Amino acid sequence: MEMEDLAEHSKDSKQEVTPISLKFTAQGLDDDPKRGRGVEVWEHPPNGQGIIALMALGLMQQFQAADKIKVFGPEDFNSAEYLHAIIEALRISFSDGRWWVADYGSGAGPDLLQDEYLKKRAELFDNTKAIDKFDHGEPVQRGKPVQFQSPALQSCDTVYFAVADGQGNVASFINSNFSGFGTAIIPADCGFTLQNRGSAFSLDSNHPNSIAPRKRPYHTIIPGMVTNMDGSLHSAFGVMGGFMQPQGHVQVLLGQLIGRLNPQQALDAPRISVNENLDVDVEEGMPEATIQGLRDLKHTVTVVKGRARGMFGRGQIIRCSIDPVDPVDAQTRTLIWSAGSDLRADGAVYPAGPVRQGKEQQSSIFSYLFSRPK
Repeated sequence: MEMEDLAEHSKDSKQEVTPISLKFTAQGLDDDPKRGRGVEVWEHPPNGQGIIALMALGLMQQFQAADKIKVFGPEDFNSAEYLHAIIEALRISFSDGRWWVADYGSGAGPDLLQDEYLKKRAELFDNTKAIDKFDHGEPVQRGKPVQFQSPALQSCDTVYFAVADGQGNVASFINSNFSGFGTAIIPADCGFTLQNRGSAFSLDSNHPNSIAPRKRPYHTIIPGMVTNMDGSLHSAFGVMGGFMQPQGHVQVLLGQLIGRLNPQQALDAPRISVNENLDVDVEEGMPEATIQGLRDLKHTVTVVKGRARGMFGRGQIIRCSIDPVDPVDAQTRTLIWSAGSDLRADGAVYPAGPVRQGKEQQSSIFSYLFSRPK
């Protein structure tokens, strides 16, 4: 690599990115901006894998619309029936994402979120058993399917944090050098290692994510944000852990929306993970009845225990809600903040205290999480 190879690097890296979103109004929620509990989920677009989380949520809506799943209640959280729907939505989404997620112009991008496409893909779902064979769908016509697995499936190199102020502004931020110490190359007099995200390219020239000049590879790290139907903040959140990230987004969000869990409870709850073979890893602590129920549904299940549970991601949430005592038409709403930090890693949530800006004093909350598993 020569300096001229990086001549346009700064220019490319400064490009603004417009997030993509999906409105989730299923499972007893609705889209009424005044009383509805529906939400809009915002993710980083391709080349990021946030679209996989949005696809999974969209498929859940299609499953319900086709009367293949019921409206789940808090009592159904982490039951076999509940997790079967989530697992199959994730398996379908990953079968598409591992092919189509690539730099804009190379993959399918937002086409994967079209209602008609999601409806067609949802036809694969069987509420009585796991799907036994997968291939990616064709929202656009390109190439032939190949197996592509990224080394990001197992990595521990990410830091996520979220920050909010007393006015309801929030930042959701994540970064990573990829695979531990990245390239393990330290530029002279710099004191940091160069990241190694190029490892996530495919070497197959027919693959949308094939390596090419001035092209970004499939990228795993995805900060998340959720707004209410009136556009107000619901939460900022992230779940570190390679390909676990969109899976974590779906599970901790639905834990709050369906399970009625607070942020810490949603993060503490046992999780599942669809692995590179599209089989299911289940975290120690999941009810035995759930594990057996998934096996009865023909899922290949492995229970993961101890320190290895770090594979289920390490998340962080800042949640904003309105004081229920406030009148619906109140001019000024009282914001109530809550947050959670994942017990699977070293992190914390704390109020930063009042910050004075000019004559005004504001409070803020800061939430951070390092990737090193406990």
